Amino acid sequence: MFNPSRTQVRQLFFDTWRKYHRQEILSGIETIALEVILLHPEYQGILDDEERYRDKDYFPEMGETNPFLHMSMHVAIKEQLSIDQPIGIRQKFENLRAKTGDEHSATHIIIECLAEMLWQSQRHQTPPDAQIYFDCLAKVEESLK
Repeated sequence: MFNPSRTQVRQLFFDTWRKYHRQEILSGIETIALEVILLHPEYQGILDDEERYRDKDYFPEMGETNPFLHMSMHVAIKEQLSIDQPIGIRQKFENLRAKTGDEHSATHIIIECLAEMLWQSQRHQTPPDAQIYFDCLAKVEESLK
């Protein structure tokens, strides 16, 4: 399993943004990263200033959103949807997209549930459990009825 470092993830976004502006050819993962960057104009200024933001720490407990983590979660969801892994995630996404009427909103809901699953995994020092992921999504779906 590919497990990039914080530096590698951030560099992917900086390099993708730079290549986009220079109209250079993007790799497959850079194409996905660019789609995510373009969905988030609020983060594009950060990507314009690599030196300032390359090593910046973000503190969620102080209300800070880590733009790199957020965009990485978007990339992870896109990858999951492309291969329907865990099995059934694509259908859950389609259900949420139909209920919210918006792909970006549906993705953000899925991100929250993915984050919950990962947090539980870290908290209990266990492998990620897709059941936690799907239970979270089922609760959200039920609340949207």
